[in-house]
Amino acid sequence: MSQDKTLTCRDCGADFVFTASEQDFFAEKGFTNEPGRCPSCRSARKQQNNRGGRDSYQQREMHDVTCAACGVQTQVPFRPSSDRPVYCRDCFSQNKRY
Repeated sequence: MSQDKTLTCRDCGADFVFTASEQDFFAEKGFTNEPGRCPSCRSARKQQNNRGGRDSYQQREMHDVTCAACGVQTQVPFRPSSDRPVYCRDCFSQNKRY
């Protein structure tokens, strides 16, 4: 049976309790490491990562291309190579075999 452990957060340095039930949950999920951050720092980090994911997606470099199927001008979030056709969103979704 697990017992509560007091751990120190690597971000803020505060002590926090890693409860016996949390330890059992971690073991059930196959996690072998103890948490390194307190619940507040874990939550803040998760929010920061979620916000960063959306911001970085919106800041992607877009490239102008002409659709190989219909000829419309569009943009894609990758640098197209000359050896493969590039399709607009509509043509790509109509025929996923491309």
